[in-house]
Amino acid sequence: MFPFGIFILQSGLAFWSDFHCFPFLITGLYSNRFMLDVGKWPVFALLPPEELRLIRQACVFGSAANEALYVTVNDEVFALGTNCSGCLGLGDLQSTIEPRRIDVLCGKKIVSLSYGTGPHVVIATADGEVFAWGHNGYSQLGNGTTNHGLTPALVSTNLLNKRVTEVACGSHHTIALTTDGEVYAWGYNNSGQVGSGSTANQPTPRRVSSCLQNKVVVNIACGQLCSMAVLDNGEIYGWGYNCNGQLGLGNNGNQQTPCRIAALQGVNIIQVACGYAHTLALTDEGFVYAWGANSYGQLGTGNKSNQALPTLINTDKERMVEVAACHTSHTSAAKTQSGQVLMWGQCRGQAIASPHLTHFSSTDDVFACFATPAVTWHLLSVDGDDYLTVAQSLKKEFDSPEISDLKFLVDGKCIHVHKALLKIRCEHFRALLNETDEDAIEIHQFSYLVYRAFLEYLYTDTINLPPEDAIGLLDLATFYRETRLKRLCQETIKRGISEENAITLLSAAVKYEARDLEEFCFKFCVNHLTAVTQTQAFADMDHDLLKNFISKASRYGAFKN
Repeated sequence: MFPFGIFILQSGLAFWSDFHCFPFLITGLYSNRFMLDVGKWPVFALLPPEELRLIRQACVFGSAANEALYVTVNDEVFALGTNCSGCLGLGDLQSTIEPRRIDVLCGKKIVSLSYGTGPHVVIATADGEVFAWGHNGYSQLGNGTTNHGLTPALVSTNLLNKRVTEVACGSHHTIALTTDGEVYAWGYNNSGQVGSGSTANQPTPRRVSSCLQNKVVVNIACGQLCSMAVLDNGEIYGWGYNCNGQLGLGNNGNQQTPCRIAALQGVNIIQVACGYAHTLALTDEGFVYAWGANSYGQLGTGNKSNQALPTLINTDKERMVEVAACHTSHTSAAKTQSGQVLMWGQCRGQAIASPHLTHFSSTDDVFACFATPAVTWHLLSVDGDDYLTVAQSLKKEFDSPEISDLKFLVDGKCIHVHKALLKIRCEHFRALLNETDEDAIEIHQFSYLVYRAFLEYLYTDTINLPPEDAIGLLDLATFYRETRLKRLCQETIKRGISEENAITLLSAAVKYEARDLEEFCFKFCVNHLTAVTQTQAFADMDHDLLKNFISKASRYGAFKN
């Protein structure tokens, strides 16, 4: 039989692991909220906490979501994973379970990244340069050859005097958007996806003109074998493979040059996203249109019928501000103005035919936990410290003497805080600080470790203490009548229970009237009765507590043969 506490923990791990979210445990404990939270992707599970804290950009790709690139706060670029076709850009074909640095990209300041299914990887830098590497069987690296690229190489033909701001990859083709609103394309072209007017592969970048001549493109996206472009006037164009209606033209014929989606005449599109064979478009009024393949419900229409024309999706929610899809999957997602995230399509084997409201905070979470493979649909990025949220700003200022107006002296050490925040967050401090103008307060009844953890909790809403030290914080929470903190302490203590300390924790739970923790510790003791009764803590147990324990354990059936 599983020990009571361990059974709960193992059940939780099984659930998270099954949903590709096991590393939530890692980031929940260690992540720095100023940095990027990549813990949802299993490929990052082995990175130490100190490395996770440094990540500010990341991308997960590959047929098994087992390849990743990331950029640190120092603008160093690292790669790890299986390295199919040299897609990690490390100069060899060796897989690596530990991150290795891509020297040539360090300091380049990546602004856009996309990948194909070969896989090949293409980036655009802040200087407008394009680098590509990986699989090149169809010239998708744009260097005029079909040799795989083991290291990032500058894509120069026809782009030397251009500044590229965005790149997008299909299965084996690439398109790039310049600051002038021009689109360049290269690679596989069996269905016209490079927009050249033929089906011959394109070995080097070539400008996509035809109907886009003299027009300004502001957003691009690729399906497996098609390409899409949004203009500054809200028009949207598509070209390439169209057998599922993913171009939105009302037919199923392939298109070798860009063609405007006439059905959206008068609708102002501001963003487009492509799935494997379906397309999502967002309007300036926050509406979502979808078209193309629909065998998994990825159009969100409530059925599984393909649509060759744009169909307005009834999200039954407020204004949408983002749509998300990835050419490697049949999953769709969208985000509302208030931050709610919806998903539909193929979601870990299930076909969800209508937008489903999730508990996620970003569309990235949908693809981490429900897409197959669980890759990132775009380059994950985090803003710098100039864009901290209120919560992040408060956390950053905890125990910072620079602008604090109050300090606590505990065990000869100082903890710097802000009176206003303490008044807002804690009734005890509101009363105390209204009665005193002191800028230093000595604390004698609690240890420095415990009191610092309490003050940090007021700034962060989290407990940063090991389970064995949380008993002292539980005492403080009871003393200050902090109900939520008391509950968090109980959960922290549960994670540290063992046969040796179970009686000690039970005694503490009884003392501080922590009923839930008391019940948890009691059941643990009963399930490990023989070992627990042989501990010194049991021998030293308070007489009344021992009497109550034996009586309750007897009623529980612990002494039956």
